[in-house]
Amino acid sequence: MKKILVALTLLFLCVPVFAGEPPMTGSDAPSFNLQDQYGEWHTLEEYKGQWLAIYFYPKDDTPGCTTEACNFRDNIYAFKAIDAAVVGISVDDVESHKKFSDKYKIPFTLLADDSGDTAKAYGVLRDYKLVKLASRQSFLVDPEGKVARHYADVDPDTHTDEVLADIKTLSEVWQSTL
Repeated sequence: MKKILVALTLLFLCVPVFAGEPPMTGSDAPSFNLQDQYGEWHTLEEYKGQWLAIYFYPKDDTPGCTTEACNFRDNIYAFKAIDAAVVGISVDDVESHKKFSDKYKIPFTLLADDSGDTAKAYGVLRDYKLVKLASRQSFLVDPEGKVARHYADVDPDTHTDEVLADIKTLSEVWQSTL
C-alpha cells in the first residue's frame, strides 16, 4: 500500500497543471512588463509598429532551448531586414538570462518572467508542483499588437525559418488590408 501511495504522489507531482489558455489568433496579445537580461524593463507596447516573434522556452542553457536561441541569434539580421523583433521569455531570472545571453552571444531580448504571470497569460505555463516552466511555444504578433500566429508545436531546429517565412507571408497580407 505504501508503494502505491508513493507512486501516486510522484505521479501527481509529475503531471503538469496547464495554467491559462493561449490567446486566439486575431485577439490582442497579452501585455507584459518584464526585465531583460540586463535589468532593463520592456513592455509589449514598445514593439508596436513592427512584427514581434515571442518565443517561450523552458530553461536557459538546456539543449533544446540553446538550439532555439542560437537559431534566432544566427538569423537576427533576417528578422531586422523585415522590421521584426525577437523576444525570448522563460521563468528563469534576470541573472540566469544574463549568463545564458553572454555565453551564447544572444543579440536580442530575453525576458525574465519570474512570477510566471506572462507565461500564464499566454497559456504556456506548466506547473509541475515542484517547479514551474514555460512550455516551448511561440506567438507572432502583428504591428498592431494582435496575435497573428500561435505555434503550439515548436521544433527548435526549424522554428526560426518557419517564423521568418510566416512573417514574410503575413506581412504581405497585412499590408494589403491597410
